[in-house]
Amino acid sequence: MDTEALRSFVRAARLGKLHQAADELGVTQQAVSKRIAALERELRVRLFTRTARGVELTPDGKAFLPHARSVVAGVDRAVAAVGAGSRAPRIDVLGLRSAQAVVLHEYWRSRPGTRLDVVTLRVDDPREAAAAVAEGGVDASFRTVTDPAALPPDVRMIHAFDSPLELLTGPGHPLAAARTVTPAQLRGHRIWVPGIAPRSEWAEFYDQLATAFDLRIDAAGPHFGDEVLLDTLAASDDVATLVGARDRYVWPPGHDLRRIPVTRPSLAYPLSLLLPRTHPHPGLRGIIAHLGGLQERPAPVWLPSWAATTPRPHAPRRKESAHVP
Repeated sequence: MDTEALRSFVRAARLGKLHQAADELGVTQQAVSKRIAALERELRVRLFTRTARGVELTPDGKAFLPHARSVVAGVDRAVAAVGAGSRAPRIDVLGLRSAQAVVLHEYWRSRPGTRLDVVTLRVDDPREAAAAVAEGGVDASFRTVTDPAALPPDVRMIHAFDSPLELLTGPGHPLAAARTVTPAQLRGHRIWVPGIAPRSEWAEFYDQLATAFDLRIDAAGPHFGDEVLLDTLAASDDVATLVGARDRYVWPPGHDLRRIPVTRPSLAYPLSLLLPRTHPHPGLRGIIAHLGGLQERPAPVWLPSWAATTPRPHAPRRKESAHVP
């Protein structure tokens, strides 16, 4: 059933004159007459009788009017629900303790009243996250498709921010007392990153990192959760892992874990944002501006190869870091 015909009927019933209904709707009186006539043919009843003063509802028209009003009101609510600024932007992050979630929380706190819908897609392949953006399942996703040719044509990828890495160890680890460590000092130590998923962006990141600095990245075993990882580190004298400087971890005081910055060069995980190429959610503008204002990591910094090809959405600031091959 044509909702514009229903809208014309409801408006004419309220005003009692077809030309006034046409004026309010911004169409001609002939268009309103045709819509109502088509509606009467579809319903096989007369909705109005014509009088010298305009139109009056027939008994069938009176019975039909409240239902037509309900349909028109429902359509208006549906349109308003997806109008610019009416719905909170739905944004995918890797986890609610991840650096992306922390940065979004900082943005939300800096702008009271901002609406955000933060979700975690249960996918490891970033191309699946890109497909969710293309299909409208989410408005944006903090994922990186390392091969730009694999992006859907209606999705673009921009640089979000770089997440510096820290070494996380238990108190008995040989490097536990260090204030900072270099990649060279990590050589020979077991760096346990359980559950690295094939085809994930972090699988490619750790492959490049291990090759660049001759590191021992151990992905053995499934990832049973952060609690199990932290318990293992606390009890081990030879196992460490790498975490993002902004990632949020909480452990019992007795674990006495140590977060140690990696320097000379620092190691950074480049985070990207996937969003629609056309008609992105208006709420993303403020988020992108916030990302552009995040402090860069001091030079020198190592980044994986794809970081150099990911465009930045903001005007370049004074260069504070450089790619270290």
